[in-house]
Amino acid sequence: MLLRGGSILKTNRIFLSPPHLSGNEKKYIDEAFETNWVAPLGPNVDAFEKEIAEYVGVNEAVAVSSGTAAIHLALSLLNVQKGDIVFCSTLTFVASANPIIYQGAQPVFIDSEPDTWNMSPSALEQAFRDALNEGRLPKAVIVVNLYGQSAKMEEILSICNEYHVPIIEDAAESLGATYHGKASGTFGKFGIYSFNGNKIITTSGGGMLVSNDTAALKKARFLAAQARDPAPYYQHSQVGYNYRMSNILAGVGRGQLEILDERVKARRLIFERYCKELSHFPGISFMPELESTQSNRWLTTITINEKELGISAGEVLCCLERENIEARPVWKPLHLQPIFKGVKFFSHINNGSYSEYLFEKGICLPSGSNLHERDQLRVIGCIKDLINQNKNERDIIHIS
Repeated sequence: MLLRGGSILKTNRIFLSPPHLSGNEKKYIDEAFETNWVAPLGPNVDAFEKEIAEYVGVNEAVAVSSGTAAIHLALSLLNVQKGDIVFCSTLTFVASANPIIYQGAQPVFIDSEPDTWNMSPSALEQAFRDALNEGRLPKAVIVVNLYGQSAKMEEILSICNEYHVPIIEDAAESLGATYHGKASGTFGKFGIYSFNGNKIITTSGGGMLVSNDTAALKKARFLAAQARDPAPYYQHSQVGYNYRMSNILAGVGRGQLEILDERVKARRLIFERYCKELSHFPGISFMPELESTQSNRWLTTITINEKELGISAGEVLCCLERENIEARPVWKPLHLQPIFKGVKFFSHINNGSYSEYLFEKGICLPSGSNLHERDQLRVIGCIKDLINQNKNERDIIHIS
């Protein structure tokens, strides 16, 4: 035990989604050192790209320094330029939209819907009608698959195809998930994955751009390596980026990819335990799983109805933090972020926003694939104790 601010704090902190190594990563790292392939690129990078492409079922993949870099490259490949418009999911991390700004383009944010918490097809359709009336269709649509759950890709694809606008599928959080039997991240013109330290598999930092357009990915490799022209000296005819992945980090990724299916299974079991222990409480609802899809359940997320449960999402978060348990609110919608003040937003519902509702009511619970059952029960016990304590206090007030 430790004392902090006069209170007792448990020393073993439970983290939201920590890295989980398999042990086999070291084999690939050692190979990199033994062969002196420690700089960007090398055999591990080549193999990691091939293995990811085979796993998700696309023609090719390009390993880069982050998921953000992959989105930026995708926008560059689609010739998104200053003054262009790009539609983007609003309920996501800021990295989904920042590359739009890098290109000098203008984001337009699309609300979430209840079935997936992801981009609302009806709000997207409304945004397209508005853009058509203004004579300014978007250059691209960035669809985010939140917390491991695919968006309604069939409907979204149908709308985008009608207007001949390509999709960038931000599957940073959904590697290992499927939609109608097909891998999440493979429905758009480009898909991106993240291997940040908190993702379902990690390279400590890194990302992947995937596509069936091999010519486009050849150009992505060119741009990601500072756009060096094929000349006997250093010549550059266009602006490039330093976005390629290290051969060492790719080795970590190869070891991680070998056990991805096990990690998905572990996180789904964690979700099921939370569901079994907490779903019977009125006012606690879990992020749904769309029919004919499988979420990787990267994070188990719930909403709290304060009127029904008697406690708020904020109170649950404070209670968990007092017990040295890391939990987070659901993403703050991008249309509410100060840096995007005044940016156009299309809502799923009249006189309101479903993404704002999720931000107000939503909580992400500890969900790491290495979360021990006793630690998960500690999380569950903390929430149950808070509910019961509140119920007892209300009963006392009612009796008095």
